[in-house]
Amino acid sequence: MSRLPPLIALSYFEVAARTKSFAKAAKELNVTPAAISHQVKALEEYLGVELFVRHHRRVSLTPAARASLPELHEGFQILTDAVDKIRLYGEERKVITVCAEPLFATKWIVPRLHRFYARYPEAEVRLQASLHSVDQARGSAFGVSQLKRAGIDVSVRLGYGDYEDLELHRLMDLDLVPMCKPGLVSVSDSKELLSTKSLLFDRTLARFDDLCGWREWFRQQGCEDLKSIKALQFGNGLLALEAAVSGQGVILGSKELLLTELDTDKLEVVVDRPLKCDQAYYVVSAGLNIERPIAREFREWLLEENTAPDV
Repeated sequence: MSRLPPLIALSYFEVAARTKSFAKAAKELNVTPAAISHQVKALEEYLGVELFVRHHRRVSLTPAARASLPELHEGFQILTDAVDKIRLYGEERKVITVCAEPLFATKWIVPRLHRFYARYPEAEVRLQASLHSVDQARGSAFGVSQLKRAGIDVSVRLGYGDYEDLELHRLMDLDLVPMCKPGLVSVSDSKELLSTKSLLFDRTLARFDDLCGWREWFRQQGCEDLKSIKALQFGNGLLALEAAVSGQGVILGSKELLLTELDTDKLEVVVDRPLKCDQAYYVVSAGLNIERPIAREFREWLLEENTAPDV
């Protein structure tokens, strides 16, 4: 560091060299052209090298200036990025970005957030609901690098739990039972349900290699003749849920996830025989050596909430 000239002189020179104009550099830095000229002259005297050739009302770069400009520009950009990261960490040390599958984010996390804020009133949770939090196959390549690249502190993923180098906790199994608006259908077993022709399907579940939908549920109940099965398709669980609540058909839903709808009689279980899926909800984060304290607190809070008696 003792070999470096004053950084302010270097920064003024970098802008002047990049813009090839003392006037433009002064405008960018919000100083006078005379201030630019003074700092550049001081830098030239410090280094013992001429950096600009002064012409009438313009300047041009010397070979020394042209040779040093790319690395100097890159160096200042690296310094700027580093300072921005420090400032972001200081200003947003209590901000946490969380990502989850849309149905889980809406029906499980959001109703409970007030309890996290009661414990950590200074925190700010930025919750993202995304189908990118759903795996499509076993052996997912999702790991710390993907988590950090997306700017996510904690993710609740719907998948198989085989994630690379991540702190991993199984939060909730995916057990699905037929549900619908109370009184919509009157059946006593799965074979009668098969003939209702009002089955709703969340295509989020179709992303998996190992499917967990209506065909799998009926087969588990011993119904093999499924040629006539027809399910109305919805792009995500929230759309399928809204269709079920409005009385448009029967949905395969999780009793744990849709507890509020069941307790408020918006939905009722039709046949209480769950399809136990291979997939589950997992809480993943970067781990103790990388994650910020607020991320660790949120992860631990999620796990505690899974054992809480109610919302």
